[in-house]
Amino acid sequence: MSMISARIERLPFAPFHKRLLLMGGLGYTFDAMDAAVLAFIFPVLRTAWGLSSVQIGLLGSSTYIGFLFGALLAGTLGDLIGRRAVMMWALALYSAASLVSAAVDTWPSFFAARIVAGMGTGAESAIIAPYLAEFVARRFRGSFTGALAGFFSFGFVAAALLGYFIVPAQENGWRIVLVITALPVVMLLWWRRALPESPRWLESRGRTKEAEAVLEKIEAVFAREGYVLPQPVAEVTARSAKGGTLFANFVALLAGRQARITIMTWIMWLSITFSYYSFFVWIPGLLVQNGMSITKSFSYSLAIYCAQVPGYFSAAWFNERIGRQATIACYMLFGGAGALGLAFAQSDQEIMLAGICLSFFMNGTYAGVYAYTAEVFPTAIRTTGAGLASAIGRIGAIVSPILVGYLYPTFGFAGVFGTTTSVLLIGAVAVVLMGIPTRGRSLEDIAASETA
Repeated sequence: MSMISARIERLPFAPFHKRLLLMGGLGYTFDAMDAAVLAFIFPVLRTAWGLSSVQIGLLGSSTYIGFLFGALLAGTLGDLIGRRAVMMWALALYSAASLVSAAVDTWPSFFAARIVAGMGTGAESAIIAPYLAEFVARRFRGSFTGALAGFFSFGFVAAALLGYFIVPAQENGWRIVLVITALPVVMLLWWRRALPESPRWLESRGRTKEAEAVLEKIEAVFAREGYVLPQPVAEVTARSAKGGTLFANFVALLAGRQARITIMTWIMWLSITFSYYSFFVWIPGLLVQNGMSITKSFSYSLAIYCAQVPGYFSAAWFNERIGRQATIACYMLFGGAGALGLAFAQSDQEIMLAGICLSFFMNGTYAGVYAYTAEVFPTAIRTTGAGLASAIGRIGAIVSPILVGYLYPTFGFAGVFGTTTSVLLIGAVAVVLMGIPTRGRSLEDIAASETA
């Protein structure tokens, strides 16, 4: 561990970290709101623009296509030009695209705008957690990053409220909602003034003087708030690699022992994202076909969205108590159990209970996934690794609704739930067997002893 890292590791959890949590968390909140509110807008556009099912399907895929490219782009650029710049440009991109999508009058224009907006939200989703995790000491990093991801849940709840109360209120209600999702652009003024660049990243690029200057400003904030910091103690570890070119960073992801960890993150992201979108895109429609109309109700939707909040934050708590691997695996397995409960539900009450459990555990899994992904890559390739894993996960979001559409007519509920729960099981096993322990370890120790 270098002296830069040692100075970060000695910092107690303080208002400085709470401000980072709020700044990054608000980014995640609006990311989720921007994507989730589309489910309430599409029925209005279908009628207003006379869209076919194929056109609605294309619009539904637009955000996920943007997510894929945005996550990949943000990850690669985050290691090359810096985390802070990518995070701010991502926010500006999706806010501008949301405003454009609110103003268009044809579905092809809307489709293009939503792809660009998806690139912005996908980029933010990929960059925020690995960026801000680099400011946090090992003893509370898992809870911090898990709680950061927990802000996604607030965005889903906000989307449900906007969708039910504003979209149907007037003819152009959907445009008003999209303008609201673009309002976070004003956060750029706050981020530009308050967000520092990651000292760990600066050091990885050989910019040690700049890293020291950033840390001096941070330590001055702690001093003004009355904190007395202990002397930093640098641990002796193998020196981590310096940041390289775009090609070199991708090669490093699959070099030596890092290859196993990289592939593990791909399986983890693909399994949870595939299963998540299989369940939440198709379950309401499949249950309605079986006469369970409660899934069309406001109370059911709101309960499902609200269950995300304790799901995320409970997993953030468990990240530090039982470790990231155990949290992810357990929440994946319990999420599968919730899905099976939905498959065999016979009453509205059973559907409500199983749906809440499914939402709680499936969303809680992401609190572990985001925290874990931010830790298992060395600083020099951290956002490249996280961005690529997130992008591969988005492939699951694109493919799963299509695959379920083919499975259900032939194999019914058993085929759908059997496939998705099997994918979850594969993900849980991969995390346990191929992953590495990260709880209570500095980022530099993880990189030096596990991936060097």
